[in-house]
Amino acid sequence: MLDPAIQQFLDERKEVWLKKKIKSNTSAEEQADFERKAASTFSLSSWLPDAAKRAQQLSLVSHPGKFSHPSAKISPVIATAERKADGYLRTGNVEVGLDVFGNAAAMDVYKFLSIELKDKQTVLEHLEAQTPEIETQFSFPDTTFLEISDGLLAIKQSDENAVKTSGKVKQVYFPVDDDYHLLSILTPSNVMYKLKERINTLRFSDEAKEAREARKKNQYSELTLSDVFDLSVIGFGGTKPQNISVLNSQNGGAAYLLPSLPPKLEKRKIRRPKESFFKEVLWAKRYTEEFQTLHKLLVSDANNVHIRHKRDSVLRSIIYQVVDQVWTLRSLDAGWSNSESCDALPKPQKIWLDQQYGGDRKDDKACFDVISFELAKWLSKAYKDVVTKKKEVGLGDDQLPHFESIIDQCKEALL
Repeated sequence: MLDPAIQQFLDERKEVWLKKKIKSNTSAEEQADFERKAASTFSLSSWLPDAAKRAQQLSLVSHPGKFSHPSAKISPVIATAERKADGYLRTGNVEVGLDVFGNAAAMDVYKFLSIELKDKQTVLEHLEAQTPEIETQFSFPDTTFLEISDGLLAIKQSDENAVKTSGKVKQVYFPVDDDYHLLSILTPSNVMYKLKERINTLRFSDEAKEAREARKKNQYSELTLSDVFDLSVIGFGGTKPQNISVLNSQNGGAAYLLPSLPPKLEKRKIRRPKESFFKEVLWAKRYTEEFQTLHKLLVSDANNVHIRHKRDSVLRSIIYQVVDQVWTLRSLDAGWSNSESCDALPKPQKIWLDQQYGGDRKDDKACFDVISFELAKWLSKAYKDVVTKKKEVGLGDDQLPHFESIIDQCKEALL
C-alpha cells in the first residue's frame, strides 16, 4: 500500500500542473483530457521512473561551491566531522541535513526524497537502507526496484577519481612543512542556514512575540526575551537564489552574518607598574602647570614666609595628585602585584600600592621611609624634566630633606 505522504506529494504535484493547464475558457472535453493525462503522469508508476532518471541532475552536498561564485563547477562535497565540545560552530557540532544543487527543474526529485514516511524516516533513508517497505512500494512491472533505487541514489554519488575545483572558488595557500597546499574555501550552507533558523526562532517565535508584548505593556512574564544585535544580511544568487542551492532558495537567498570585529579594549586609567611606580606611572608632564608655578616661586626675588607657604602648598598639591594615582592602583583586585610580570617591582612599592597589604602598611615605618625618599627624588627630577631642562635652577639633594618633611605632612593620605 502506498504511504499517505507519498500519495499527498503526487496529488499536490498533479493539482499544480492542472492549475497551469486549465483556464477559465477551457472546454469540458479539454479539461477531462488534461485530468486523464495528469492521473497518468503523476501516478507513482509513471512519475517515479522519470524522477530516477532526473536525479543525476542533482547533487547532495554539505559545502556547495556556488556560494563563492554561481558559475563555479566543482565536485560535490559531503563533509563529515566528529562532534567535539570545543565551542565552535562547525560541521559535526550541529545537527543539520544536507543541501542540494543542480538543475532547478529537477528539484521536485529532492523534495520527494525528503518526504517523511509513517516511521519518520525519509524516502532517501529507506533507499539507503534498502528496506522491505520501500522496495514493496517502488517495484513496478516495467521497472525494477534496483533501477529505481540506483537512479535516485545518484543524487549522493560523485566520481571520486575526477575530483575537481574551480578557479572561481575562493582559494588560499596553506603552509604544510616546507611546502603549501592550495585549499578551496567552501561555504557550509547547511550550518549557515541552521544558524539563521535558530536566530529567527530566538527573535520571532510566538514566545518571543509574547515576551515583547509583555515588556511593552510593562507586565510580568516568565518568558525569557533574547536577541542578537549587529546582524548583517548577505545575499546569494541575486534574483535567482534557486541557482545556488535548495537551502538558499528556501531562505530567499539571504543569510545572517554575525559581527566579527576586534575587541574594543578599554584604556586603563593607570598603568600597572612592573619595575617602578615612579618611572612607569607618574608622568611628569601631567603636573606641568604645578611645576611651572613652583618654578616662578623659586626664581622670584622675594623670599618670605608667604612665598615659602605657597611653595609648600604647590608641593602638597602634586603629592595629593600622586595619591590619586596610588588609590587607583589600590582599587584593583588585591594581589595584583603577585603576578609574574611584577616580580621586579620593589617590595616597598608592592606594600604601598597593593591593597592586599593594607592592614600592614601603616605599621611599616621602614617601608614609608623608602617611599618618602623615592617620592622626594621623583619631585626633584620631574621638576628638572618639565621646567628646567638645562638644570640651571635645579632642586638639589640639599632640598630632599625639606621635600620629605612635606611628604611626611601628607603621610595619612599616602598610607
